[in-house]
Amino acid sequence: MHDAVAGERIGVPSAGIMTESFVSAAELMARVLGAEGYPFAVIEHPISSADEAVLAARAERAAADCVQLLTGANE
Repeated sequence: MHDAVAGERIGVPSAGIMTESFVSAAELMARVLGAEGYPFAVIEHPISSADEAVLAARAERAAADCVQLLTGANE
C-alpha cells in the first residue's frame, strides 16, 4: 500500500494488491498515509502455499482488477 500511495504522489499511476487477510491493514495504512479510501485489488489468501496454477489464476484476476483501477473502466 505504501508504495502504491507513494507512486501516486509523484505522479506514477499505481495500484496495490493485497490478500484478503491484509485488507484491514492496507486500509489502515492508506488512512495513515492520508489516502483514506485508496482503492486496491484483493486476492485470496494465502499465496505462499498456493501452487503455480492457482497463483497464475490469482495473478490474472489481480491484473484485470489493476487495469480497472488504473483506467477507471468501472466508473
